[in-house]
Amino acid sequence: MSKPKSILNREQLNITIHRLCHQLMENHSDFSNTVLIGLQPRGVMLAARLQQCLDEIHPEFNVELGSLDITFYRDDFRRRKNPLVPSSTQLNVSLEDKKVVLIDDVLYTGRTVRAALDAMLDFGRPSSVELLVLIDRRLSRHVPIQPDYVGHTVDVVAEERVTVEWGDNERVILKA
Repeated sequence: MSKPKSILNREQLNITIHRLCHQLMENHSDFSNTVLIGLQPRGVMLAARLQQCLDEIHPEFNVELGSLDITFYRDDFRRRKNPLVPSSTQLNVSLEDKKVVLIDDVLYTGRTVRAALDAMLDFGRPSSVELLVLIDRRLSRHVPIQPDYVGHTVDVVAEERVTVEWGDNERVILKA
């Protein structure tokens, strides 16, 4: 296995998150009718970072945040050998007539987002849905889904894996 290639280091990741927050602010004003929803598991971490950054920029905003598990909405969940272990969904607000921003770390085939759209409807019918991703793997779609907000776009072959690492060694890497 070859050495992972760096796509974004910690500083670049922070700058990217800050830029995405400003783009969200341009389109959502004071966030009074907007809900950020992180897709389990890794989109939740990005959503929390975005909420934290928005709070730092404008403490008066009340940015609602939730997490959504799509395990049993996936089109392949019955095809797996091992039983799936779902994560938790935490949405303490109805999505009826809200502006929803779905958040995930890496957009690859689009199947996770398709499943999230189905799962989200169990919590109400939003007035609009946008997609924010940290990394867009643009050449690999199985479903015709495009993000509204993109941190960084990478063109990689199917065998390569883009990984977002959170915590002490925050970075985005490409593994062959």
